[in-house]
Amino acid sequence: MDFRTELSPEKLPALIRPDARMVTIGSCFAEVLGRQLTDNKMDILSNPFGTLFNPVSIAKLILAAVQQAEPDPDLYVERDGLWFHYDFHSSLWGRTRDELHGRLTECLTQTGDALRKADWLVLTLGTAMVYRHLETGKVVANCQKMPGFLFEKYLYAYEHVQQTLTDLLKKMKRVNPALRVLLTVSPVRHTKDSLPLNQASKAILRAVSHELNVWNDQVHYFPAYELMMDDLRDYRFYEADLIHPNAIAETYIFQKFAESAFDDELRSFITEWQNLRKALEHRPFHEGTESHRRFLENLLKQLEAVSKKADVTQEKKEVERRLRAFKTIDPGANQAA
Repeated sequence: MDFRTELSPEKLPALIRPDARMVTIGSCFAEVLGRQLTDNKMDILSNPFGTLFNPVSIAKLILAAVQQAEPDPDLYVERDGLWFHYDFHSSLWGRTRDELHGRLTECLTQTGDALRKADWLVLTLGTAMVYRHLETGKVVANCQKMPGFLFEKYLYAYEHVQQTLTDLLKKMKRVNPALRVLLTVSPVRHTKDSLPLNQASKAILRAVSHELNVWNDQVHYFPAYELMMDDLRDYRFYEADLIHPNAIAETYIFQKFAESAFDDELRSFITEWQNLRKALEHRPFHEGTESHRRFLENLLKQLEAVSKKADVTQEKKEVERRLRAFKTIDPGANQAA
C-alpha cells in the first residue's frame, strides 16, 4: 500500500530555456530557489532586496527599481549605531545614512536593469500579514527589531492583495512586455502569527495567485506550497525548527520544478552539469598519481565543452591549478613509494 500522495506538477505553458535571464524576489524560498538556479549556472539575480514576505513590500520595491525611484526617504531607521531601511531586509545596512542610501540606490538600479531585460520573474509570496509603521502610515517589509508599539499588525484583505499584484503586473508589462511571471507561495509556515492566521494568510496568497494565473497569459504558478504541505507532509522533511524545509525537501521541490518548468535542453544541461559538479568535488584516494592526472585532464576537456553553454571560468581555473600542482611532485616519488 502506498502511504504517500505524490504531486507531479503539470508542465508550464511556457518553459524556461538555458539562456533565460531570471530574477527571483520574495521570501526565503525565493532565496533557496535562486541559489539552486545559480548553482546550476543559470543567468539569475537572486533576491536582491533580501528576504521579503508580504506582497505590498515586494510590489513597492519592484516598481521603485523599474521606475528608477529613490529609496523611500521616510523609512530610514538608526539602531545600535547602524542604519537600516524598513523596506529592505536587515542584510542591507550602513554605518551612516548616506552609506546605506548609496547601497540601496545601487541595489535598486541593478535590479531595475535586470528586470527590464529579464525573461522570467519568480515571485515567492510569504504572508499576507503586514506591519504598518504608525508614524508614517506605511506598510514595512522589516521591523528591523524596533519596538512593537511602533507598528500596527493586521491581515491584508484579499481584495487589496489582488489589486496590489494586478497593478504590479500591468506596470511590469509596460516596462518589459516579454516578461513572464512565475508565482509561488512559500511553504514556510509563519507560526508566530498563530497557525489559524497563517492558514488564512496562505489562503489569501494562494487564491490571488490562482486568479492572476487564470486571467493573465504571462503569469504562471508553481505549487511549491502544495508539494511541501501535501506531498512531503512528514516532519522528517523539515529542519529542527519544524518550520523550514530541510535540504532533502529543497532538492525534491527543485527536481519537481525542473520537470515542470524547464525545457528538454535545459534539463539535459543541468543533468550534465550536476555530473560535472560531482567530479569537481571528488577527492581522490591516490592524489598525485598518473590516473589522477588523467582524471583532471579529462575533466578539463569536459569543462571546455560545457563552456559554450555556461560560464565555467572559475571551475576551469581550479582544475588547471590542480594540474599545475603535479609539477611540484617528485616524478620518482610514486616509484620510490
